[in-house]
Formats: sequence, C-alpha cells, structure tokens
Amino acid sequence: MLGTVEQRIQSCPECGAEIRTNHGFVPWCAACDWNVDPGQPEEPTGRLEVLRHRLARQHGERLLAEVTTDDALRPRRDTAGVLALALALAVHAVTGALFVGGLLLVVLGWGSGLPLLGALFLLITWTLRPRFARLPEDEPVLRRADAPELFALIDEVGGTVGTTGVHAVSVTAEFNASVSTYGFRHRRLLTIGLGLWEALSTEQRIALLGHELGHYANGDTRHGLVIGNALQSLDTWRYLMSPVRQPTLMESVLNALYLLPRSAVVGVLMVLDHLTLRATQRGEYLADSFAARCGSTEAAAGLMDRLLVSGSAETTMLRESNALRSRHTRATKDREAAEGLWERLAAHMDAIPASEYERQRRCGALRGHSVDSTHPPTHLRRARLLAAAALPAAVTIDATRRAALRAELSGVRAKTARRVLNGR
Repeated sequence: MLGTVEQRIQSCPECGAEIRTNHGFVPWCAACDWNVDPGQPEEPTGRLEVLRHRLARQHGERLLAEVTTDDALRPRRDTAGVLALALALAVHAVTGALFVGGLLLVVLGWGSGLPLLGALFLLITWTLRPRFARLPEDEPVLRRADAPELFALIDEVGGTVGTTGVHAVSVTAEFNASVSTYGFRHRRLLTIGLGLWEALSTEQRIALLGHELGHYANGDTRHGLVIGNALQSLDTWRYLMSPVRQPTLMESVLNALYLLPRSAVVGVLMVLDHLTLRATQRGEYLADSFAARCGSTEAAAGLMDRLLVSGSAETTMLRESNALRSRHTRATKDREAAEGLWERLAAHMDAIPASEYERQRRCGALRGHSVDSTHPPTHLRRARLLAAAALPAAVTIDATRRAALRAELSGVRAKTARRVLNGR
C-alpha cells in the first residue's frame, strides 16, 4: 500500500544546491548533474560489439536531425539497403554452393575419399539452415478465440498503421514488448510483458501496440527472411571457427588455419551490420510515429517515460517476490498477493516523482548509444516525438471495451503474477 512519500533534503557536495530526494530514489543535483548516473554501463566486448556501438554513436545525432525534419517519415530502401540485400544473397549463395558441392561429392565420388568431404559439406549446410522460431512453451499464449476483444483491438491498430494483426499473443512478466514470427509460414507473434502493460494507461497501451505493429509495417530488414538468416549464418560460421582456448599443438594448427576464413566472416558480418544498423534505428523512429498516430503524441511520449524507469518496475517485482517467499504465507494469502501484484506495480509507477524521469533523461543523454546499439536512446526518441506536431489518438476504446480487455487477460494476469511471486 502507498503511504506518504518521504523526502530527504540535503546539500549537493559539488555545488551546494539543495537536493530533495524521494525515499527509494537516487539523490542527484539538477543544478550540476552530481550523481545523475551513479551506475556505469558495461563496456562492449569484442570487435563486432565495439563496431556496433561506434556506428550507433556516429549515426545517432545525424539520424535524429534527419527524421525530425522528415515530414513524411516512411520506410525506404536506400543504397545501403540494396547492398545489404545483395550481400545477404551472396552469403546464402555460399551455403547453396556448399550443399550442391557436397551432394555431388557424395554421389559421384565413390571409390575415393571425396564422399567424406561431401558429407562434411552437407553437415555444415545443415547447421547453416534457416531456423524458424516456435511458440513459447513456458509462457501463456493467447489465440483469437481466447481473447477476441484484444485481437480486435490489435486488428484496429494494425489497420491504422497499414498492416494486419497477429496470429498469437504471448504473455510474459517482463517490462517489455516485441513482435516476431514463428513457424515455416512466418506467422506473426506479439509478446506483451505484463510488467510494462500493467504500468501503462489505456492510451499508452494503444501507443505500444502501434509501435510494435509498426515494425511489421516498416519491414525490419535485420529480422527478415533474407538478411536475418544471413546474419544468423554468419554468426554460425563465426562460432564454428572460433579459436580454441588453451589449445593443444593440433588445436593451435587448427586455430591458425581458421584465422583467415574467420577474419573474412567477421569482416562480412561487420559490413552487413554497417549497412543495416542505420535502417534499424530509423525503423524505431518510424515505429514511434505509428505509436503517436494510434495512441496520440502525449501517450507515445508517456510510453517513452515509462520505458526510462523500467529498472524501478523490475526492482518492485523482485521485492514483491522476495517479501512473499520470506513470509511463508498460506495458500490463500499467496493468492491474495498474486491478485494485487499488478495493481501495486501500477501504483508504484504512478508514484515515481518527476525528478526521477528527468534524471533518467539526463543519464540517457550522458550515455548516448553506449547501452543499446540497435535502438536510439529513449530520450532522443521522446524528443523527436515532442518536436513534431502533436497528434490526437486515432484509436480509442470506451469503458466497456476496457472492461472486456481486462476480463480476457484476467487468467494470464493471475498466472503470471503467481510465477513472479514464486521467483520463476
């Protein structure tokens, strides 16, 4: 339960300004930014991750300026996109050549040792085959018959952004949401993390759906069938030729033999990353535009703010879990705690002071693209939304539909809450 918010008052050790801090939040100085970012992100490791973050920083501010002045922000395929597609097709051509060569060696090479080499080629191509994701087996999955009102809302949002709905909805406890595909037929899956969903207003939830379905509308190349599988193949090659740690004499020879081809694979992977990273970040800005169109600019900006304080929500859920397990309560008390988890989380998120949102924005400005190379920093995404003309919500729902949506999710809300409290 929420009580009176306690505040601590202290002087800034750097500039002497008065600091007022709500209990449970980081003390910091708005005048000189003292302690605005007490935790430092981990530095990227490996040549590929270092390159990704460097490219993200190079593209970041320039891309923000471009999308801010672009009145008709929409998906487009530029020279980099065409080159990325050509390079991905070349990667698949190598896999195809290995398959055909292996097949010929096995069929035509009898009487020599060539069939063994052919079998090796075929084994490699089997390892490089396209992988098709499956529906999660450890999380609740809703179909249209399970939640008709939710799917109707998804269809309506999809129509607003210029795409269709989804075939299934997976529900997790995470403070996140995402879209993906599953199966050979590339069916659509929307994943809703209740940690995020329950912390949002109705309008912000619609904005969230607009953002996620916007990824289908703008065509995310890095997760597409051609480029996505090419990146997967290159990662597999890199794994297969990774150097052996503390090698024996023979393994040292193998490491030396792999040096050039491994460098070539990493080089191609870096080039493909370079060609697609800008489009991926641009796609995030475009998805944010869809969020504003569906739920309103105000709701989309509010969604960005909620994402800034994701750590606070995750800490709250962990604290709830630890508190329940330490009390050894009866089953009825466990059920009561699970039933009120999402309400307590929403109340906590509503009680986060404005100063904490501002601290997180300043922290994001200091870190820039150092945390996530594939997404623009949240504070830049929010700034671009507010720089454009404010949009009203194109999709709205009344109290009756809100009640129906809540009723449809009641089962998975309770099940997911129990899992959170049981530490799973």
